[in-house]
Amino acid sequence: MARIPAAQRRQDFIRAAVEVIASHGIDGATTRRIAEQAEANLAMLHYCYDSKEDLFADVFEYVTGKYREVIEDSDPHTTLSETGQAILRGVMQCYVDSPSFTATTFELVNWARRQHGDRGIAVYDQALESLRKALQESADNSVAPPVIDEMAYVLATLADGFGVNWLTYGDASVAREQMDVNCAVLDAWLSSRTAAVPAKPTRRKRAAGV
Repeated sequence: MARIPAAQRRQDFIRAAVEVIASHGIDGATTRRIAEQAEANLAMLHYCYDSKEDLFADVFEYVTGKYREVIEDSDPHTTLSETGQAILRGVMQCYVDSPSFTATTFELVNWARRQHGDRGIAVYDQALESLRKALQESADNSVAPPVIDEMAYVLATLADGFGVNWLTYGDASVAREQMDVNCAVLDAWLSSRTAAVPAKPTRRKRAAGV
């Protein structure tokens, strides 16, 4: 039998950890369970990772990477509204596609806050910063920076609320209807918010001799 490279084995263990954390929580995600889920022996897991903390660090990176993929896949050349909706739909679809990913994401953030203080906040901050950047690239000069910050918060709140609802009920048909509702809420908020904010004045060049 061909030997599986260590890098591939790490990916197997990361995906297995996502499933085990979703099913058993952080405390129940033992290395033995993760190895069994990955269909590998425990010695191989310890060969790839010095500790469970090291494995969880890679699971963190996997989770944040999924969010980055969704954000980066949005087209920065469309309108601000279209970009926001594409990102929101992308995150919600990611949740629907993998309930295990959804459950593990929330478990990891809570665990990081309990065990590592600001680390859970740092993960969330990184996602928000990537989100702000994508939104800013789609915004024209008339959209003030505070509106971009607020939109990132609204979008994240809608996505998080959707994730909790999806974990609670697990009804895919209802979830898809709620995706449409959330996108409509985001669009209505943005329309109202941008209408309430005066356009940023453009600076006119002074005529010679004036």
